[in-house]
Amino acid sequence: MEMWHNPSCSKCAGARQSLDAARVPYRLRAYLEQPPSAEELAEVLRRLDARPWDVCRLGERAAVERGMADWPRDEASVPRWIEAMVAAPELIQRPILLLDDGGAVVGRTPEALTDAVRRAATTD
Repeated sequence: MEMWHNPSCSKCAGARQSLDAARVPYRLRAYLEQPPSAEELAEVLRRLDARPWDVCRLGERAAVERGMADWPRDEASVPRWIEAMVAAPELIQRPILLLDDGGAVVGRTPEALTDAVRRAATTD
């Protein structure tokens, strides 16, 4: 699996520890240094079965400055959200685990990490 992570994020560190403890192999992508393209982010959203606003960190300065909390949350607005998140990748929730089974999870909770470990075990 691939993990989109921020090295200074405690949730990302927790996800790495959980995966290491379960001996699940993963590749790290420091998405702040290697931002996704709009196409990549759209694919990740598809894999998460999520809309951009579901994984946007609205408390970040970049979101506040853009007034994103007040942006429409409809199909026509999806490209605008994706464009903003690609331009300011710190807006993307983390860690995102891209699973080898084609799915993805936002690994912020113990339950999400348990699910990722379980799914990784079934793809071996």
